[in-house]
Order: sequence, then structure tokens, then C-alpha cells
Amino acid sequence: MAERRPRPVDRARRAALDVLTAVRVDEAYANLVLPQVLRKHGLTGRDAALATELASGAIRMHGLYDPVIDACLTKPRLQPEVRDVLRLGTHQLLSMRVPDHAAISTSVDLVRATVGRGPSGLVNAVLRSISRRSLAEWVDQVSPDATADPHGHLAVARSHPRWVVDLLAEALGNDDELDALLAADNAAPAVTLVARPGLATVEELETAGGVRTARSPYGVVLPGGDPAAVPAVAEGRAGVQDEGSQLVALAMGDAPLEGRDERWLDLCAGPGGKAALVGALAAQRGAVLVAHERQPHRAALVASAVRALPGESVKVVAGDGARPAWTPGTFDRVLLDAPCSGLGALRRRPESRWRRTPEDVDVLVGLQQVLLDTALDSVRPGGIVVYATCSPVVAETTAVVDAVLSRRGDTDEIDRFQLWPHRDGTDAMFAATLTRRA
Repeated sequence: MAERRPRPVDRARRAALDVLTAVRVDEAYANLVLPQVLRKHGLTGRDAALATELASGAIRMHGLYDPVIDACLTKPRLQPEVRDVLRLGTHQLLSMRVPDHAAISTSVDLVRATVGRGPSGLVNAVLRSISRRSLAEWVDQVSPDATADPHGHLAVARSHPRWVVDLLAEALGNDDELDALLAADNAAPAVTLVARPGLATVEELETAGGVRTARSPYGVVLPGGDPAAVPAVAEGRAGVQDEGSQLVALAMGDAPLEGRDERWLDLCAGPGGKAALVGALAAQRGAVLVAHERQPHRAALVASAVRALPGESVKVVAGDGARPAWTPGTFDRVLLDAPCSGLGALRRRPESRWRRTPEDVDVLVGLQQVLLDTALDSVRPGGIVVYATCSPVVAETTAVVDAVLSRRGDTDEIDRFQLWPHRDGTDAMFAATLTRRA
């Protein structure tokens, strides 16, 4: 009897598995590898959206899905490739409106095509067991008791490392909003565009279906579609940029300043989104922005981001920000978007919550203080420095600013703000505006 021919594998699910493999094996970033994978499989429209949701959701939520999967295993060890398929299937069963039979059968087909026939029975049995309970029922079974260990419960239920939950609670100041913040971290963010002043207008972006943002005068939320298909974005006159990042750039450009206002510095400019907005503001005022970036490949990204700006308005420079090549007091305005843990952008970078460690934060804090000292030394008396992080963690935000202020006798704080995904619909950006005393 002839062997039955295997069913073809769903292309969107195969693409999602390719993303999970690249993230696990090559330590790739999902948001960077995803467009390449979509092109490779020729996916657009609904199929591309499905692949994106599958990959992002499975990566983001595996802190919950793995205990659920393990609860259905008779043997604790799984091939990493098989676990990836099970994560994708679990996401469909517990967090998407995919019929159970479709989630299970496509997962069996996927593991058979990519790993072999051997694990197909196991995948079928595990996913059938998972399908017998709802998401809420599984959360109750695999997470710590919410009363006895509220942070431990939320760490599993909202799929965040426990140490991250603890630091976010500290940053909030209480637990009242903690669940709302963690839930916002797990929600797919809207695509937000920025109209770079002097190059594009908000009205132009609105013709692509965009809706104006609440706080940035240059921001537009795109309801769907490929932002690269918007002509202003394709031409570099506009870009994809979270409203929180726009507000940080505007804090640097709009802070009141007396005297000369001709020389601006973006000390850690890569990959270039803030540099492009700040550079556009500088060009309108006749100022010159030095976009400084330590890593040459990131400096190349900055050059690409500012390509539509007048050549004389932005100078891209590669160098070590801790050992600047310029004379102290050279600049009138300085933006320091400091290297940080990125724990304020977990909704955009699903894998980052699993890659960072508490030790990373300790190392970064030392670097942040050094760079803030450099930024303050680089600005003239009376000039402005904005210190920013894409992190709400106290050690990386207020503690860094307060530590530097306490040991310097020449600096005053003008303003500071903290944005939140669950309150503001932005990444959790922090910014403090400082001035050198004249």
C-alpha cells in the first residue's frame, strides 16, 4: 500500500517557526529578522499578519507557555525544535481565535516537515491536552498563588522574568498598576510614524490613513499596512518612531535656551530615529547636529536615517562617547539617549525580556553615569542636556541623574518625565532635562 503523501505545511506557520529558530539559534532580533522571513516565504497581507502574531506571541509568552507544555509531558526533556512548534501551537490554542483542530493539525504537519515523523504523536498529544483548558484555567494551575506571591503569580501569568516584575513594581511605586503595565507589554503596539519637520507634514501622513497622536505634533498612528509603502517613509522624509521617542527628541529641541543655539549633539545616535527628528529641527533653526555613534555599523544606520536632511545640517561621526574628540563646552544642546536595558520597550522586542539579566543593569548604570558626565562636559554653560532611556527602571533613570547631580556643582535639573505603555500608549521612556550653570 502506498504511503500517504504528507499535507503541505502552512506558509505563515513555517515562517513563524523560522523566526523562532533564528531568535533561538542565532540570537537574532525578531523585529529585524521577521521582514526577511516574510519576503523569503512571499507572505503579504493576512498571511504576513498571521506569521507576525504567531512569532511575536510565542516568543513573548513562552514564560507562561513553557510551564503549560511541561505540565502535559510525561518526560521533561524536549528537542528545542519541538518546543518551538509547541509554543506556536499553544499560542494559537490559548491566545488566538484559531479553532483547536486547526491549531493542532497544522502543528503536527509543521513538526513532521521540519523535524520528522517521530515527534508528531507527542505534539498531537500535548496540544490536545492543552486544548482541554482555557488560558485562565492554565494560569491558575501553573502559576504561584496570587495572594501568597503576587509578583511570582504575575511573572508567570504575564510572562515576564520575576526580577523584571520586581523592578517594574519599584518604578511604579506600588502594585496597583503593575498588572496593567505587564499586560500592555504583551499587547502589539500600533505603528507610529513621525513627519520630519521641513521634509514632510502630518497632513501628508494622514492621507495614508494615519491618525494624529495625542502629544507629539509630528506623530501619526498608522492603522495597518506596510509603513514602507508610504512615500514619505520610503523617501526618508518620515519614519517609524514611537511617540515616546518623539517626545524625548522634542524635549531636547524645545527646551528654552538663552544665547547661542547653533551646535547640537546626539551623543549615542544609533540607530538614528531621534537623530533624524532632532536633525530636522536643527536644520529649521540654522543649527548643525553632530550625530555621534560608537559602533560603525550603527553609524551607517544613522546616516541612512538622516539621508533626506540637508547635508550641512547633520554630521555623522563614529567614536567613543566616553572619550570625546571635541573640546569641552562645544555644544549648546546635547541629547544622551543612553544605552540601557530596554525594559521600557518589551512590547516591541519580544525576546529582550529573556535575554537581559540583573547583572546587565548593574553594568549599564556605570556606563550611563560616565556618558552623562561626558554630555554635561560637552555642553557650554547655560546649555541643555537631555538624558533619556528606554527603561523605567529606577537604577537607570532617576538614580543615575541624582547620582551625577549630587557630585557635580555645576548642573541643575529643569524637568523630568516618565512615560508608560498602559497610561500613555508609548514605550516606557524616561527623560530628564538638565542645564549647566552659567
